[in-house]
Amino acid sequence: MECEFPSINSNNQEILEILDSVKVIAIVGLSPDETKSSNRVAKFLQTHGYKIVPVYPKEDIILGEKVYRSLLDIPFEIDMVDIFRKPNAFDAIADACIERGDIKVFWGQLGLVNNEAAQKAKNAGMKVVQNHCPKIELENR
Repeated sequence: MECEFPSINSNNQEILEILDSVKVIAIVGLSPDETKSSNRVAKFLQTHGYKIVPVYPKEDIILGEKVYRSLLDIPFEIDMVDIFRKPNAFDAIADACIERGDIKVFWGQLGLVNNEAAQKAKNAGMKVVQNHCPKIELENR
């Protein structure tokens, strides 16, 4: 599989504004394994005041938070979705974000890009960030 470059992406200033404005972040693919990037990033976000919501197919609790099987199962408002899944899963995630109607930011983690799903999210009114990590962005500000 070839690496795709983000054709749709927020600029650095908008990324910082996003991180200043969001409060609740659903982390799709949040692993319970403390050595995995998704877990380390989620824990960092938690310690920096964000409410994280794990979305994972197994487990009941990760990082002290209730785990949901899908975005559509979460019964409260979500500001941002941070995706730790392969790019071919982004389309279904974008569809779920659109169906929910409350998600403001569609974020693909470092190394993850799907321009088609990103365009779909942008067309639905979401801000889009691809190939960036919120932990790195916060550390570098």
